[in-house]
Amino acid sequence: MDLATYFELLQLVQASVLAGAVLGVVGGLIGVFVMQRDMAFAVHGISELSFAGAAAALLLGVNVVAGSILGSLIAAAIIGLLGARARDRNSIIGVLMPFGLGLGILFLALYPGRSGNKFGLLTGQIVSVDFEQLGLLVGISVVVLAALLVIWRPLSFDSLDTEVAVAKGVPSRALALGFMVLLGLTVAVSVQVIGALLVLALLVTPAASALRISASPVLVPVLAMIFGLVSAVGGILIALGGSLPISPYITSISFLIYVVCRLIEWRRQRSQARVKVAA
Repeated sequence: MDLATYFELLQLVQASVLAGAVLGVVGGLIGVFVMQRDMAFAVHGISELSFAGAAAALLLGVNVVAGSILGSLIAAAIIGLLGARARDRNSIIGVLMPFGLGLGILFLALYPGRSGNKFGLLTGQIVSVDFEQLGLLVGISVVVLAALLVIWRPLSFDSLDTEVAVAKGVPSRALALGFMVLLGLTVAVSVQVIGALLVLALLVTPAASALRISASPVLVPVLAMIFGLVSAVGGILIALGGSLPISPYITSISFLIYVVCRLIEWRRQRSQARVKVAA
């Protein structure tokens, strides 16, 4: 593919690139709390019901983003209300995941339209977002960012030590439910770009990478947003020149960043160990 053709194609997928940029930033930021609250498994559980909602919307001929959001919010509400303890939460997610995936597969099997639309819900596709959907995705992302900024301090306190936070009067239960709703919204919009199966690459891996090289409460969110942005936009730009779905490229970039961060952490630990031995 020559450069002129590439830029022509880039013009056609501007909405997907912008959506990827926004979701990379939002996913990286909320991923910090996902890691602190040990809820990576919950992201996958919510994504399966989000997939079921999107598949149902596709079958019924209504807005796929709306269906995805509805599925995510239902999953988030169930996990938030019934999964107060980690053990209960994991068992609930373990029940929801196969149920949501099974429903989604059923709806896709009944859908008579193009197979590309079906496959795109699972693995993402580069033309999955138009400018009408982009407005909705950006609007939801702004709401999530604004809500996170409002509850940032109490949520950080609750994520680090729930018992102490409750003793200090922090409404832990309400915060947990509110965070699950925000997580559900983020998962729903991420599914539109990367697909339901690999949504962890935007909501978990960037934050996990940032936590490998820093413990700063300021630097970790910034790094997570940068890593998410690079993974999402970089994956879309590379996918534009090939015939594969977006998700393999996004997940590969995200994983590569994580490996580099692990190596940086390892080098730092070795250097510190040598200094201690020398002292």
